[in-house]
Amino acid sequence: MKTINRIMTNICSDNLAESRDFYTKLFDFNVDYDSDWFVHLISKDKKLELGIIDRTNEIVPNDFQNNPQGFYVTFVVDNADEIFEVAKTEKFEIISEPTDTFYGQRRLLLKDPNGTLIDISSPIKDFEF
Repeated sequence: MKTINRIMTNICSDNLAESRDFYTKLFDFNVDYDSDWFVHLISKDKKLELGIIDRTNEIVPNDFQNNPQGFYVTFVVDNADEIFEVAKTEKFEIISEPTDTFYGQRRLLLKDPNGTLIDISSPIKDFEF
């Protein structure tokens, strides 16, 4: 059977503590596990997970220890503007301030401490194509 029981994104990091703080300040993640090689974050409702791993750890193959390109992580939230205010206060790197898209999302782009592009989007109320 092809049942998926769980899916989790792991972000490779050069600074686990800085990465942990970035994601816990922006989103409702709790730290479930915190070590010198891996941090496991879980949402307060226990439905969403994010891993942060030391990019040079032996379980990360050498060919995958570089900053990846051609992908980004999207977080869909109730209000992207609220996250934008937190990002400004925390002095996180803002790539693009919140803007309305043609497909009905209000979208904010940030760069996390590892160089990963983070898309934070919220649905535009009553949007119709």
